[in-house]
Order: sequence, then structure tokens, then C-alpha cells
Amino acid sequence: MITLQRPGALSALPPLSLYVHLPWCLKKCPYCDFNSHELAGSANDRAPLEARYLDALCADLESALPQIWGRRVHTIFIGGGTPSLFSPDSIDRLLADIRARLPMEAGCEVTLEANPGTFERDRFKAFRQAGVTRLSIGVQSFDDPKLKALGRVHDRAQAIAAVEEAQRCFDTFNLDLMYALPGQSLADLDADLSQALAFEPPHLSLYHLTMEPNTVFATRPPAHLPDEDTAFDMLDHLVERTATAGLQRYEVSAYARPGHTCEHNLNYWQFGDYLGIGAGAHSKISFPDRIVRQVRWREPAAYMDKAMQGQAMSNEHEVPLSARPFEYMMNALRLRDGFELLRFAERTGLTLASIQKPLAEAEAKGLLQRDLARAWPTDKGFDFLSDLQALFLND
Repeated sequence: MITLQRPGALSALPPLSLYVHLPWCLKKCPYCDFNSHELAGSANDRAPLEARYLDALCADLESALPQIWGRRVHTIFIGGGTPSLFSPDSIDRLLADIRARLPMEAGCEVTLEANPGTFERDRFKAFRQAGVTRLSIGVQSFDDPKLKALGRVHDRAQAIAAVEEAQRCFDTFNLDLMYALPGQSLADLDADLSQALAFEPPHLSLYHLTMEPNTVFATRPPAHLPDEDTAFDMLDHLVERTATAGLQRYEVSAYARPGHTCEHNLNYWQFGDYLGIGAGAHSKISFPDRIVRQVRWREPAAYMDKAMQGQAMSNEHEVPLSARPFEYMMNALRLRDGFELLRFAERTGLTLASIQKPLAEAEAKGLLQRDLARAWPTDKGFDFLSDLQALFLND
């Protein structure tokens, strides 16, 4: 008997990750377009809010369980905001609540974002004891004037102290740096990078400062931003120096030593699934017959109220077949190694024939290379990634 598979049906479900959003910061940075909100007061003042938010996260997770029943979590990422604002006891409780409700793979990667402005001695050690396995530190720069221009709440000394503590407490950690900053020269960037590389970090994330919509910088751009040619020279310098230091550029903005890639982000880029809980969190969840995207209520107060009523989700939509090639390529083409051709079919439910035309066009333009098993961006494709990805838009 011949069985016909519905177009778009998935033959297997991808790995599942969990994202937890903690939306508060000491101060909103002028370049930041994430869902973050300033939080005043001492740690004691914040304790009741932390407890209430953890209750909401727990309720949110429990409401979502039927959608992912029986699936193991491969990675957890606690992002924000500034998650390290939360006390180690709160992070310990959060991870205990998750473990009590979700089966986790052995060796599950648990990442926590941290800001040097929230650094206190032994705080990172306490996060490690709570079950965090990987720290991601938002340094952005080691240059005090540049940090001030970015609106950061920490200075160079705090950044160095935080990284040194991360070295002591974690086998793997990430440093975030930004380039093309206001008034930044190539020599300034080199000094920042030299300081970062002196710590021999297992992982570096290097981001071009961009003027994102709905940010302070979008309406009032800072003065003396490097021009486009200078920014390209900066990127070339970053790529060259990180490679010399033993860091492989495995994604457009991510550089790692062997064995230290960010597994959580790799799952995103390989079109894996993720459940997002917390204010404004996004989810992508696959079912045998469909792929859905979800968003939680954005405002923390509204989110907490709705989550406690079992209504944390503000909207949900199914990803149509026509959008799946572009959504897949938006992620997979960010990777230096590209993607397995058969994985495209497995993760989207579409045939390879559906992308033969844009693949051939990308190859003809020198943006992509492929063999019988894989397709990957060329150096030119990396430089003009948006153009490469746009070829897969279905008009």
C-alpha cells in the first residue's frame, strides 16, 4: 500500500531548546532593540518582583508542556535584559523549576547572559553552582569613552574583573564585543581585541554597531561613526586576528575554539525548535504536520498577569510552506559550513527541488558553493549575506 505524505509534513522533529527571557536592566542602552526595561532599587527591593516573575515563568512553562510533551531539551539560554541582575538563588530556583518539568539531555548546555555592571565577587561562582554551565558576558568594549558613548553601566575595570571571574568559574564562556563604535579607529579596535584575546576566551561574539529601529540611536544617531569602508576594514582585521589566535569564525558574528561553539545558537541557525518563555519571548515549535511561531506578552506586568491565568502567549501563527525556504536560509546561511541539503528537507518538509533555482542563482553569482551533500556561503556570500538570503524569498 502506498501512503502519500502531506506537502510540508515533517519526517522527524528537530532538537528542542529552551529560551528564558528576564527583561530587566539597570539602564536601557541607546542601541538596544531587545525587550528590556529599567529596574531601580536594591537587591532586597527587587526580591518580591523576582519571585513573582519566577512564578509566572513556571506557569508559562506548565501551560506550554502539552506542545512539547515527551521531547528532551538540548540547551537552555537565559537572556535579557540582564539576567545576572537576578540573584543566584533565583537562578537556582528557575533551573530547579525547569528540571522538575522538562527532561534534559545529559550535558545540557545552560547559558546565562551577564553584565559586568552587575558583577560581584563570587556571584558567578554561585551561578555555576546553580547549574549554569556557560556565561556570556556583555563587555562590548574595554575603552571607557566608548563604553560611555554606548550608554553602558560598567567601566573597563569592571569588565576585566568580570572576565577574570568567569575564567575562574567556567570551563567555557563568551565575550561580546562591538565594533564600528562612535569615534573608533582601527587602532582603538585593535586595543579592544588585544585585551579580549589576552584572556584566551573560548568564544567571542563580534557585532557591528547598527542603528536598530525603535532605539534612541535610531532617532539620535551618535556622531563620528566609522564609514562603511572603515567598518569593512575593521571586520577584515577581526577575522584575521581571531584566526591567528586560534578562534574559528563558524558563524557571521561568532568565533570559537574547538569544542566551544554555542550549541544553543547553533540550534537556532540549523532551524531547530525552541520554546521561549518570559516577557516578549519568541518560540518556534514543529509538529509532524506544521511549524508554528509564537510570541509571549511583551510588557512584564501584563505578561505576569496573563501567565498566571494560563494565557502567556499573545499570538501564534503557522509558518506557510512558501515562507519556509527563506526562514530556513535566514538562519542556515549564517553558518560558515552552511547546511546539509537533506537537512533542509527534513526541517522544512519541502523537497530540494523547491530551492534548486535560487541555489543555482546564488552559485552563479559566486555567493554560494555546494557539493552533493552540503551548500555553504563563499567569502563573498558572507560579505553580502542579505543579498544571498534574499534569493530565497518567495514572491
